[in-house]
Amino acid sequence: MLKYSAMYTIGPTKKIEAKITLPPDKSISHRAIFFSSLSSRRTKIYPFLASNDIQATLNCVKKLGIKYYQDKSSKEAIYLQGKGLYFPNNQNVDLFAGDSGTTIRILSGLLVGQKFSSTFNAGNYLDKRPMGRVVYPLAEMGANIDGRKIAKPGGQEIYPPLKIKPVSELIGKSYKLDIASAQVKSALLLAGLYAQGETIVEEPYQSRDHTERMLKSFGANIKIDKNTITLKPGAQLNLPEEIFIPADFSAAAFFIVLGLILKNSQITIKNVNLNPTRYGLLRVLQRMNANITIENQNNQLEPYGDIIVRSSYLRATRVEPKEIPAMIDEVPILCVAASFASGQTQIKGLDELRIKETDRVDSMLSNLSKSGVDIVDKDSHQDGCQITIKGGTKYKGADFSSFGDHRTAMSLAIFALAAEGESKIDDIKCIDKSFPGFIKIVEEITRQ
Repeated sequence: MLKYSAMYTIGPTKKIEAKITLPPDKSISHRAIFFSSLSSRRTKIYPFLASNDIQATLNCVKKLGIKYYQDKSSKEAIYLQGKGLYFPNNQNVDLFAGDSGTTIRILSGLLVGQKFSSTFNAGNYLDKRPMGRVVYPLAEMGANIDGRKIAKPGGQEIYPPLKIKPVSELIGKSYKLDIASAQVKSALLLAGLYAQGETIVEEPYQSRDHTERMLKSFGANIKIDKNTITLKPGAQLNLPEEIFIPADFSAAAFFIVLGLILKNSQITIKNVNLNPTRYGLLRVLQRMNANITIENQNNQLEPYGDIIVRSSYLRATRVEPKEIPAMIDEVPILCVAASFASGQTQIKGLDELRIKETDRVDSMLSNLSKSGVDIVDKDSHQDGCQITIKGGTKYKGADFSSFGDHRTAMSLAIFALAAEGESKIDDIKCIDKSFPGFIKIVEEITRQ
């Protein structure tokens, strides 16, 4: 049970038997807005995710001249009127991404091909996240993009605000990314729509492929060969009149783990996105002896189905760096699952988690250790940053800090529901960034 106060108090719960419907996928929702803006027709996007990050993207495209309205009867859909590859805005514009990394990184790929200047500002947390991985390759294509420069031990890094000016021409380039990143990949591919010649992006491991799926489905000249994507400009994007957004697997992950670690429990989650580049956590949990089944599978733009989770005796496993891109947002909740698994779990290749909304390696280590979890981190040249967790079955409640990070806060709430005694989280307002209804759903299924 959660008590609403400045400090959120969470008591342990017993078994849960529930069927739940979760919010639409955040990553796909962002991209549906971007692509609908580039079409030449009106597009219905449903269901609509009313989160802070998605609102930041909508606010940006509105300032760029895109009109949209919400379904007044149900408020479960929005309609966007696209204007083609070039936004109708014809003057310099100031944009605000809030704390949405997807908004600033992917939209920058579209802005470098526009005919007006833009300044891209960020919120307090995003303002501290490095942007060089997007800025430098876009600049290599001929883009006039720069940001706030700060000297670092390894060299200079770029942070928001980003300043973008129009150029006469962009040139397609071939990139070999050091770290698999869907946001960086998407920015480069979308910039490639405006470039002369091919844009080629090669990843060390495949990251989530929502952008490639949309480009391919909507008629772009794109070729995908394992981890290498080649885009030729010139094709017109022909979007469908409707884009259905399945439930967010990253949101489902919290309730999947909750159903596994509570005794005598079963949770059914409806219409969850089952894109193979997103459900890496599912594969890892099944390897850990998780009782998970999938029913009512469908396949539109993205595959989806119902996930049924039952209480399980979890066993430890080892997660390799190549598995991380398909579960990059689910590592915090995997740490919770590993805490309740028998044996020692190793999770490798976590460098990317150091530069999320907070250092998620540090946030999970510092919080879980307060409850008695045997968790340590280590940096290795070969495997990068890694976490080792020796699982147990009983943990005490503790005073947790969200560090202003939505995934840390939700993971700690799930942990607290399976711990003994009360726990407190200093702030869960940050959850609204991606999952505004999380607390309400937790309350509903735990009061039964």
